[in-house]
Amino acid sequence: MTEFEEKLRQQHEASMHRELEALLATANKAEAEVSRKDFNGFKNLFHRFLQVKGPSVDWAKIKRPPEESVQPYDRIKAKGLPESITSCLNKLVVVKLNGGLGTSMGCKGPKSLISVRNENTFLDLTVQQIEHLNKTFNADVPLVLMNSFNTDEDTKKILQKYTHHRVKIHTFNQSRYPRINKESLLPIAKSMGMNGENTEAWYPPGHGDIYASFCNSGLLDKLLAEGREYIFVSNIDNLGATVDLFILHHLMSQPADKRCEFVMEVTDKTRADVKGGTLIQYEDHLRLLEIAQVPKAHVDEFKSVTKFKIFNTNNLWISLPAIKRLQENNSMDLEIIVNPKTLDGGLNVIQLETAVGAAIKSFKNAMGVNVPRSRFLPVKTSSDLLLVMSNLYSLDAGSLTMSKKREFPTTPHVKLGSSFTKVQDFLTRFENIPDMLELDHLTVSGDVTFGKNVSLKGTVIIIANHGDRIDIPAGAMLENKIVSGNLRILDH
Repeated sequence: MTEFEEKLRQQHEASMHRELEALLATANKAEAEVSRKDFNGFKNLFHRFLQVKGPSVDWAKIKRPPEESVQPYDRIKAKGLPESITSCLNKLVVVKLNGGLGTSMGCKGPKSLISVRNENTFLDLTVQQIEHLNKTFNADVPLVLMNSFNTDEDTKKILQKYTHHRVKIHTFNQSRYPRINKESLLPIAKSMGMNGENTEAWYPPGHGDIYASFCNSGLLDKLLAEGREYIFVSNIDNLGATVDLFILHHLMSQPADKRCEFVMEVTDKTRADVKGGTLIQYEDHLRLLEIAQVPKAHVDEFKSVTKFKIFNTNNLWISLPAIKRLQENNSMDLEIIVNPKTLDGGLNVIQLETAVGAAIKSFKNAMGVNVPRSRFLPVKTSSDLLLVMSNLYSLDAGSLTMSKKREFPTTPHVKLGSSFTKVQDFLTRFENIPDMLELDHLTVSGDVTFGKNVSLKGTVIIIANHGDRIDIPAGAMLENKIVSGNLRILDH
């Protein structure tokens, strides 16, 4: 760095420090204590953000991960299970990332409270899965929710309904970081408040924050004291992320000196997953490569299904003692993701974030496991919601499995237009969910509604032009059809 750049960097850091202290002065004592811990993490991130220039990876050094570092799931499953898996389960904690809001699907409040199947929410299904596990194996697997300041209050209200279930539920909060004005590189918040002019001033800094906030919350120490050894972390909206006994047994059966501290479940990339992070070998370490880190000239190469064949499902198995060690030594090095946003008023801000999987390179004996696609069933859009509500899946003890009646295990490709984006609008457009057992591809665009007991097979494309409306009649069977124009069915 030139002397000029170094001085500028120090000046930015000093100004940021002053601003953060001024913000802390507006908080009450208890809030200031929590926020000071958050701000220490933020300052560390900001410091690294000012130092790092250009992409964080040198493209020429990227190699495919060696064969043995990504194991096929079948090889792990072939080991079978011990007589009793209960002692393994009692060393496990299930952690769900629950910081997200349902805004992208037109819902208010935490995304985990959206109904996805038979009136069950994401959270209901998670609790049912773990309760079933505890009952079946007479185990005591706790559930931990990582909330954010956006979801904490609403989630805690709902948790009361599970008090009589056989699951201990803990929560902790992700940090709260200040959004930075892109020009001045200073926080846009005027005080520690969260409403009024400060509504858009704060953000939860990505799920890579789990390590620090888990430690800061005191929950990590509490679970270690109970003899817990591994956490299974996944997104709460991934309905395929259930506890896998074979992976758990694989972890627990390693000799103590060869203990694998981090397993990332990956699965084969399809055209729909080209933006997903992938595992690479980089300077003798396994590493997660996210699209945000890829130099522009190589984005197409990154998206290719031939060079990078797998992507990260964000189902991770991580050693608790290892998290404690790395946090205490401050040796967890997560790449910074710079997320630019434009606020409602037009102000350009940046959010500094990290990803939970990026820590893989800091853990010992880390590996990937190439799991079946069924372990990755995220519900990000109403198109995903249609799939999981349909007869493609059957629900058993909170777990969704692909129906045996479907001849091929791949999921149909569904694209619903903007009239279906919001869950409320989506639900009013279906009298009930169509039969999709033999569907390959569905595209729907414009003002379209579906009557009762419609069945869709093969490739179906339904396009209502602007100003037109298409009502698919009750009992209709569409197989390899394109429907366009105008079709209205009126009661006489």
